[in-house]
Amino acid sequence: MSARVPLSILDLVHVTEGGTMAEAISHSMAGAQLADELGYSRLWFAEHHNTPFLGASATSVLIGRATSLTKRIRVGSGGIMLPNHAPLRVAEDFGTLSQLFPGRIDLGVGRAPGTDPVAGQALRRTGSDLNSFGRDIQDLNGWFSDEGMAESLPITGGVATGTKVPIWVLGSSSSGAAAAGHLGLPFCVASHFSPAETFSALQVYRQTFNPQAPTAQVERPYVMAAINVAIAPTDEEAQRMWTTAQRMILDVRSGNRRKLQPPVAPGSIGTVAERAYAESMLGIKAVGSPAAACKALEAFAEATHADELITMTYAHDPAGKFHSMRLLAENWF
Repeated sequence: MSARVPLSILDLVHVTEGGTMAEAISHSMAGAQLADELGYSRLWFAEHHNTPFLGASATSVLIGRATSLTKRIRVGSGGIMLPNHAPLRVAEDFGTLSQLFPGRIDLGVGRAPGTDPVAGQALRRTGSDLNSFGRDIQDLNGWFSDEGMAESLPITGGVATGTKVPIWVLGSSSSGAAAAGHLGLPFCVASHFSPAETFSALQVYRQTFNPQAPTAQVERPYVMAAINVAIAPTDEEAQRMWTTAQRMILDVRSGNRRKLQPPVAPGSIGTVAERAYAESMLGIKAVGSPAAACKALEAFAEATHADELITMTYAHDPAGKFHSMRLLAENWF
């Protein structure tokens, strides 16, 4: 690589074993300030619901607080799950954020509910089919435009008018990739938890990209790829830190809802088959010393031809996560 691509951070606001929700949010905001100081490009919050130990539910509220505490980093959603929201309300929320923090707000959107069917009903979900998704994005694009009018409704965006909030499509499969391509929008591939479809999704995105689409915001395909990261001074320390991520994904598989667990000795988690499952789900990763992790990040960026990478770090100790962020920044930027 002639130059290293920009790095960003994805945050789910995990509550860790022994900690509280208030502490998780406080640590998240401290992480936002550190990311801003270290030179990361973006900080995105991922929407989840009916998950008692994740604090990333009211995404726009977190974005507003994090942006107010930082100076230059872009802050956004990774993403807003459009089926859970009235598109006009999304436009108003992100338009307001953009008025408060011009040039620093991103709107990443997805089709997944980010929750279970019962919670989805409680959120009064709209359609999640591709036609509904595309129409919602067209309306959002219209509300953010200088005219401030939706494509399908004679309703003004009001506070959103003229803000031109960048819209990204998030996805883990070919259907989401095709939606991003047809709409001419940048695409963030959720490779950090869905590695099997990453390369096929990117191929579909690039093949279907239409720079002439009315919603197009970039002239060529633009990709941000997600990767799991755990960095420590030595490979051994990083592998131990990584066991927190392995425990998390096995908890998700078993339905065992609990706080983010502390690290344990590598190889001591579950059975060989269970550890293989964890690696199959989280296999796109950069785990190790700074040199080893940077080498893995470079290889992934080259393989995907990504324009940016967004990193996801599972850590029981916030200090460990912050140290990982700092080590990566010192050895990458």
